[in-house]
Parts: sequence; structure tokens; C-alpha cells
Amino acid sequence: VQLQAFGGGLVQTGGSLRLSCAASGRTFSSYTSGWFRQAPGKDREFVAAIRWSGGSTFYTYSVKGRFTISRDSAKNTMYLQMNNLKPEDTFVYYCAAESRSLAQSAAMDPRLYHYWGQGTLVTVSS
Repeated sequence: VQLQAFGGGLVQTGGSLRLSCAASGRTFSSYTSGWFRQAPGKDREFVAAIRWSGGSTFYTYSVKGRFTISRDSAKNTMYLQMNNLKPEDTFVYYCAAESRSLAQSAAMDPRLYHYWGQGTLVTVSS
């Protein structure tokens, strides 16, 4: 499975961006996929995840109500709609996928994902 993330950029506080993660090589029908973010020198942290079968979603507390994760099975693509962005959302964002349905606590652990896309930088100016 190859993942390609794109959609990052520079936006002002309160603005919006939509990240996309396109998958090739295998369909995601039984997968869990997620978004993580990382600052230089810091650990990768969980943002949101979605189970492709059933569509259950999980979010870290700081983005609830502002970010929405979704998927398009026909396009084999996952999205992260980010609204009301804040300077503290400035990170490199990574998409990831795992070929099984993960429980909520497991879906938040980056060590359990086998497939990763390249990062896309999101910068929110104040």
C-alpha cells in the first residue's frame, strides 16, 4: 500500500484546509486509517482515525468540533477537513493505514500502523 498525502499549506488563524490521503495498491475496505502530526524533535501525535468498515471515527480532544475525518471508498481516499485552525495546529501532518479494524485506543497509537504517507506541512499564522 502506498499513501500520498497532500493539501497542506499556509493559512491564517481561523482559516480552513482539507488534507487528502490517496491510497494505491490495495483497497481500504477493512482498514483503519488515521492522521497524525509531528513537530520537529517531538513524538508523532494522534489527530484522528476512521474505520473504513462502518465509518467509526475517533479524534484527539484538541481537534474535536474543528476537524472532520472522512473517507471516499470509491476513490480510496481519506480526508481531514480542518476548520477554525489555530497556530498550535502548526505541524507536519502524516496519514497512516493499518490493514485491520483497530479499537479506539489502538487507533491512537502510531506504532500500530504499518503504512505511512509522506508528511504535508500545515502552518497557521497568528
